Formats: sequence, C-alpha cells, structure tokens
Amino acid sequence: MKFSSFKLSALSSCLLLLSACSQHSVLQPTQSSQLLRPVEIPIDQPMAAKLQLREVDMNGAKTEDVQWLSLSAWPEVAALLSSKNKGLQILDDQQNVLHQIQGQFGRFDYRIGSERLLIAASNVQQQQIQLMSMNLKNKAWDKPSFTPKRSFKSEDVCLYTDAQGLSFAFLVGEEGLGEQWLVAQQEKALVQPQLVRRLSFPPASSVCKVNDSTAELFINEESVGVWAYPAHPEADMVRQAVDLVQPFGSMQGSPSAIAIVDDHVAVLDAEKPLLYRYQKQDKQWKAQPPLQLDTVKEPETLSVQGNLTDKSLLILDDKTVKVTDVEWETQTQAKAQNIITIPAELQTEGVPSTGDAADDPAIWHNATQPSQSRILATDKQGGLQVNDLQGKTVQYLPVGRLNNVDVRYGFKWGNQTVDLAVASNRDHNSLHLFAIQPKTGKVSVLGELATTLDDIYGICMYRDAQGEIYAIPNDKNGTFVQYHITAAQQKLRAEEVQRFSVQTQPEGCVVDDATGRIFLGEEDVAVWVKDLNPKTQLPMQQVIGVGEVMHDDIEGMGLYHGKKQSYLVVSSQGNDSFVVLDAAAPYTVRGAFRVGINIDKGIDAVSETDGLDVSSLNFGGKWKQGMLVVQDGRKRMPETNQNFKYVPWEKIAQALHLD
Repeated sequence: MKFSSFKLSALSSCLLLLSACSQHSVLQPTQSSQLLRPVEIPIDQPMAAKLQLREVDMNGAKTEDVQWLSLSAWPEVAALLSSKNKGLQILDDQQNVLHQIQGQFGRFDYRIGSERLLIAASNVQQQQIQLMSMNLKNKAWDKPSFTPKRSFKSEDVCLYTDAQGLSFAFLVGEEGLGEQWLVAQQEKALVQPQLVRRLSFPPASSVCKVNDSTAELFINEESVGVWAYPAHPEADMVRQAVDLVQPFGSMQGSPSAIAIVDDHVAVLDAEKPLLYRYQKQDKQWKAQPPLQLDTVKEPETLSVQGNLTDKSLLILDDKTVKVTDVEWETQTQAKAQNIITIPAELQTEGVPSTGDAADDPAIWHNATQPSQSRILATDKQGGLQVNDLQGKTVQYLPVGRLNNVDVRYGFKWGNQTVDLAVASNRDHNSLHLFAIQPKTGKVSVLGELATTLDDIYGICMYRDAQGEIYAIPNDKNGTFVQYHITAAQQKLRAEEVQRFSVQTQPEGCVVDDATGRIFLGEEDVAVWVKDLNPKTQLPMQQVIGVGEVMHDDIEGMGLYHGKKQSYLVVSSQGNDSFVVLDAAAPYTVRGAFRVGINIDKGIDAVSETDGLDVSSLNFGGKWKQGMLVVQDGRKRMPETNQNFKYVPWEKIAQALHLD
C-alpha cells in the first residue's frame, strides 16, 4: 500500500500540519463551575458519510508515532515514523526509507524552519527526550542533545515555537505531571535544554498539541474532554473547554489523538469511530459535524495535512497505520501583530517574599561612581530591596508593605543634603521616606509621614525649578494628593499643595520635572497628562487610551530624556508589552516591545509587569545610553520569587528606531 494512493496530488509539496503539544494547570475551585458548564455544541449533530480507511504496510516497524512531513528542500519526503525496533525513519510516499536514526523511539513532534528541521522524540531506551536538528541544505544532523532524565515517564512530547523563534518542548507525564523545556533557537537544538517550569496537567491526560500561530495548547483528559490553554510560557494558565464528553458536551466516548490543521482542531474518539472537528469563533469553540470512520480501534496518533478544502488523514490505530482523504474546508485566523522582542540583559535576585510580591523599581544614579548606582525595588509583602547594577541585593529594609517608590536628588535633611526615596506604605497609608547617601548609595530610613488617603497605592515624585521636592501618592479610589516634603532641623513634614482625581483606579505615574507635568495611568481607561502648576489649572488631557496599542491594565511608567526627544514608556500589562510614546503632544506612538528570553544568560522573559523605571543617565559600559528596569510578574527558568529585569536603552532605541 502506498501513501500516494491516498494523498491528494495537490498535497505533494504542502505541509499544513502544526503538530505540537498542550499543557494544563490544575483548576482553581472558583473556575470549576464555569469551565464545566455545557459547551455550545449540539449533541445530536449530523454526520458526514463514513470514510473508508486503508491500511499502510510499514515494513515490520513497531510503529509508535507517524506524522505527515513535507520538506521543500527534500521533495521526496512524505512522512516521519518512530518505532521501537526500527528507530526514527524519514519515508517517501511509497514507504521507502530515505533516512534512519537508530534507536527505540516513542512519541515525537517536529518543527520546520527556514534552514532546519527540529525533532523532539521520546528515547524509550534512555528514558529521555532526544532532540535532533538537521541542516536542510546539506541534510546533515547536529549531534543530538537530551533533556535530563525525569522522575516520571513521558506519555507524550510536543513542541511550540514562539514569535521569537524559540522552541519549547512540553512533557506530559503520568498522573498529571508535566514540564516545559526550552530546547531550541531557530530550530537548532540547544546543547543544554533549560527547564522553564513544572506543570500540573489533568491526571488522565496523555496527548498534547500546540497551534503555534494562535499560541494555544491542547490536551486530552480521558473521559472528560479536550482543553485549550495559552501556550506562551509567560501566559496565565487559564483553560477553556474545546469540547466535553456528554452530557456536558458533544463527545460520545473519550478523546484520544489530537491534530491541528490550519487553525482548526481535530480529535479522534478512543471508543467510537468518530473524528471531531472544531473551529474557534468569537473566542468560543464551535463544532463542525463529526466524521465517521469505518474501522478505528483505540486510535493513538493523528496527523492531518492538506489545502483549505481537502485533507489527508494519517492515523496510528493500535500499531496499524491507516490513511484516507476527505473534503474538509478550513480557514486560518488573522495573525496578531508581531511585537518586537528584546532580551533582558540582567536580572536581580528575587525578593524575599513569595507570591505576588515584587512591584515597582526606582533607578538611583551615582554621579561620582556610575557603576555603583542602585536599583531600589519594592517588596509589597515586606519592604525595600536595594540592588546593584549586577542584580545583586546589597540591602533589604523590612519596613512593611511598600507598593511604589520614586527617587529625587538634593533633599535638604537638616544641615545635610541627601538623595531622597519615597515609597507608598500600605500598612499605614503613609509616605515612607529613605535617605540615599550620594557617594556610597547606602539607603537608610528617615521616617514616615501620614496621608489623608484611605487606601494608598501608587506614588511618584516631583522636583521643581527651585529645588523643592514633592511626593504625589494616589488612592485606589482615583484621588491624587501632592505633598510638599521638607525636613527643617531634620523634622519631616508633608504639606498638602493640591489634589485631583481620575474616575477609576490609578497606580503608575511619573513627573517631567522640566515641564512640571504629571503623566498618570488610569488602569482600565487611559494615560492622562496634567500641569502641576496650581495657578494655571489646565484641564487634564488624554495621552493614549486603552485599545489596539495599549492593553489594560495600564501600570508602571517612566520618562527617558534623550538629547533630541523625550519618551514616555508605559507598561501595557494586558499583552505583556511596553509602549513608547513621545512625551510631548501629540504623543506619537513610537512602537511597542516585549522583554524576552536571553538564552545565553539563562534569563526568562517578562510578563505581567507592574512597575518600571527608565533613565537616560550614563551608568557606564552597556548602560552608557541609560537603562530600563521592569518588574517581572512571573519568574521562570527556574520558578522562584519575582524579580526585576534590566534592559539597555541602546537596544530599545535600535529596535524602535528612536533618536
């Protein structure tokens, strides 16, 4: 039996399969009732005509997995097969072996790049995931690499390649155990794969797939259904039901093999001779009529390829390989805009507190020794962390729940002059003041000042043309209060100057000292700008609203003062990006970027950023043009307490073509 007898001629040079894997987290109790509601799929659906499957002779191979494979650089290739007795085989459409890798292999997945083929396969004999990368120009293989041996058996392995060109392998283990590994860059396998995070899958899961174009992971749960999760390692693990077993959904038996074709999902039933098909519409999964199959018994793997109207199915059914063609119209979703990714250059040690603890940084520049500058960062569960430019923690002041912090230079402390940091203390609804020694950078507590706010939240500082320093905290109810901070005879005072407000919850804010304007974020609405001169009383103006570029929550913000232009940098938390705008009307958007993985230094990407700070001052070395410091809401590689990432401004300027 030949593959070509059952493949459409139009498909000989076309691979539309996106095989990969899916990960799952354990549901929180508050999610269960919502996710187990019946999905919007009619149970009694009409079915297409029964499809006739044809068996393919695999020349005695004890097949464990088989997938369509099409390589423009190697036109003869038709499929990729793994077995326990004949290794990993690349086959033509007549089942001739074009290339063979010796070994005992189980489930596998692959990705095709512009120059390389990447395969991740379960090496049964070594009980490890083996990574193989081929140069498609000369068909030469790199030396294989392996993930370390795990404490669990991997039932399935599947790949996900992100917009940065990084490939991740997901391991699905017994009893719900799972892991995600960074395994390749531009389809070239890493010599030493890096564990990104450990995962909790549904206990009765054995199959996973990923749709790279939509960054969605899919996994089966025996006798329950199929689930979809965001695929990116920095995304929230919130699952959505694709379909559930009756009576909650339309599945009649138990989901087993899964395949992705275009942006559709195909699922084989382990108990019934049915192929279920799903398409996402308006963020909900919709079912097409299932396909009846004449002979399917305990299907293990499924591969689909074809054009937009016709498909070929390749099924491994109880060690037997079967094929068939079907008229099946699919379509692809419009791809989201690819946002530029800039790797982090350095990261700090984690804050002492676990959970959601790190929040807001402030950059302090040492004018006499720039390399001895400091990053002050809040631990909103316990105090203030002080880091050096290498990310090492040099001080920790356990003073309470500090939310946001800012810095200004030249504060008169009695007869002394120090630099001043002020943080919002949520334990006491107070301003917590710290002195920074100008020569050494040592931070010490000055004291606290009461505020009239009910629930203090964010804060920023302002130094006017006369050198007077102000702190401007805000309340969750939208109120901002400007306080004049003084310390005659080393006695701290806070005198209210003015107050103003937005309608809903704010947090991030930053003041341009040169113009006396404050930029402030109303988290779900917009960035606003206001003149702080109480005599002018100019109305508040919108800089940018939540929409296609800015995604709520609007969080931290900072100002970069370049030689020709000043820029406002804002954390667009809703899509894990940072938006750069001109800091003067009409506030032109210059672009957006994400802070991504630095493979060479083992630094994870940034997500769910709360606070940030940016400076144009010269810190020396890679920081000559200044730096951006951002809070990272999810610490991976490995998973530890939250921390902060450093990015050279030079890289941002180059990526966004800034002056």
